[in-house]
Amino acid sequence: MRGPHNIWRLIRTGATLERTGAMNVVLDAFEAPPTLRFVARALGLPFKWLGYAGDPTMPPATRALTALGPAYIKFGQILSTRPDVVGDELAIQLRVLQDKLPPFSVEEAKAEVQRELGLPVDQIFSEFSEPVAAASIAQVHKARLVSNGEAVAVKVLRPGIEKAFRKDVDAFYLAARMVEIFSPGSRRLRPMEVIEHFDGVVRGELDLRLESSAASEFAANTKNDEGFQLPQMKWEYSARRVMTLGWADGVPMGDNAAIDAAGHNRVDLGDRVLNLFLNHALRDGYFHADMHQGNLKVAPNGDIIAYDFGIMGHIDEYTRRVYAEILFGFIRKDYKRVAEVHFEAGYVPADKDVDEFARALRAVGEPIFGMDANHISMGRLLNYLFEVTERFGMETRTELILLQRTMVVVEGVARSLNPQINIWQVAAPLVTDYISKSIGPKAVLTDLAKTARVVTRFGPRLPGMVEAALIRQSNAEDPPRTHGFLERVFLAVVFGVSVGLGGAATLILIDMTLF
Repeated sequence: MRGPHNIWRLIRTGATLERTGAMNVVLDAFEAPPTLRFVARALGLPFKWLGYAGDPTMPPATRALTALGPAYIKFGQILSTRPDVVGDELAIQLRVLQDKLPPFSVEEAKAEVQRELGLPVDQIFSEFSEPVAAASIAQVHKARLVSNGEAVAVKVLRPGIEKAFRKDVDAFYLAARMVEIFSPGSRRLRPMEVIEHFDGVVRGELDLRLESSAASEFAANTKNDEGFQLPQMKWEYSARRVMTLGWADGVPMGDNAAIDAAGHNRVDLGDRVLNLFLNHALRDGYFHADMHQGNLKVAPNGDIIAYDFGIMGHIDEYTRRVYAEILFGFIRKDYKRVAEVHFEAGYVPADKDVDEFARALRAVGEPIFGMDANHISMGRLLNYLFEVTERFGMETRTELILLQRTMVVVEGVARSLNPQINIWQVAAPLVTDYISKSIGPKAVLTDLAKTARVVTRFGPRLPGMVEAALIRQSNAEDPPRTHGFLERVFLAVVFGVSVGLGGAATLILIDMTLF
């Protein structure tokens, strides 16, 4: 479906913003400069009549995004947690995108449940309510199981949502391609890869079997986390377009008045939601990547309840250490170390000057740490850091997109609970503890144990691999290099086995000698 016809979709986007009155709201929220305002209006006004009208009872921005479709709604959900970026008024308008969108009928939902589960609804559920929450991709009904009378939540995908999302994402691909063509300087950001990553995430969210699996894995990882709970999965009543899990009783995280009325401590909740995210990301490498207020509740006992596991983030152990070291460096104001980590991880080209990069990072960090606690923002830091890394040729790391985005969203949630929260002060103990465990002597022993397992697995194959490497080298065009190559292979094997770095280190060293 990707092609020039998607230009129509992009034109209608601008036209819809104009027709719904959202163009000025958006430009004002982002404090757009005069040049950008002129270009945006020049492109939108002539095609205003082509825009979607949307629901006139909604505020302009919400009206435009709901009219444009699910991908745009997802974007609005993220912005709704960032009042420090878009302002309080627009953030409140966009918050209805989290779980208060127009629902589809209960009859359609029941028909979908019957198709997916293969049984009439009244044989499975003794009660099946009208929709209690409706989001961009699915809606939720409260039901009660016939088997034991337990209250459950039944999530059902919107009819035709797969096709609707495909249309939006295809337009995004075209927009990314146009950015690459008309703005060569942006190619380092790899916009096509960013959209491909987003596309993959969305495809996973459109298969509720994958969400069920994610919920189960997340529950296993977090079962011992104090002050945190997840609804229990009901596998026997779940399928591709239907998911059933235990009902979560609690106060919506976005309703501060209700939280206060229930006697919960919002300062503690703000600290805890931030620490939970960091713990899941650093300790497990598997985290809830859609932690806006619409997916969080506060239980009567004060526990934070998370649900909606359609978007989960995964980062490998090495990337976790890099991320933690960067955060740790900023917390300690060790800008030289932050710079070195960027170079060691290959995030910044090796031909750049590490000291100059460190000075640029200091210019990012110092103004932020000099602010009052309620102005110290991870979102502001990421924005400044983006500007610096752009100057030093850093490419977009697609594997970090969800992590960075979720960090910004979680900060927004924490700040909505406690506007005076000091993000760095809350994060410091957890990040410091992770650093001590993942980079200290104990971590070295753990790494050696892991590589010893690699030796056990690949050890019997090493002689053959070395022999194959020697044969490849003997057929190369540079015979004089063979003698030195043999010495290096021998030393690599001896070194790898002797220190326990095993097959992985040996193969890396052998590969280095071949090129």
